[in-house]
Amino acid sequence: MIWAFAAAFFTGVLASLGVGGGMVLIIYLTVFGGFDQLAAQGINLIYFLPIALLSVIIHSKNGLIEWKKILPSLITGVIFAMLGAAAARYIGSPALKKIFAAFILIIGLKELFFKPNRYSCGKQDKSQE
Repeated sequence: MIWAFAAAFFTGVLASLGVGGGMVLIIYLTVFGGFDQLAAQGINLIYFLPIALLSVIIHSKNGLIEWKKILPSLITGVIFAMLGAAAARYIGSPALKKIFAAFILIIGLKELFFKPNRYSCGKQDKSQE
């Protein structure tokens, strides 16, 4: 039971920081929870909804959302989410588990060996010029 709370805590913290808390949740659900990869990814998407809503509220209050760009992003996101879900179902859980592991490994290696871009969030950092 303690592992479930720890996974939920770290998932929430990482998700609120915008760095991908779903990675922790998916690993917990597949390794410790006994879920197959497809089910774990589906649970992760459901878990993401309240976090995304809270993020939209906070970012909106801080004036960080460009509302004119929401509709095209929303339409595109829904279309590709449906295509991604269909592709995941077609690929199957065993292959998804390997693809997910490779993705995590590549991201980890990138973070270890490549320094960050000098541009942050599309804004130029004047101190490095």
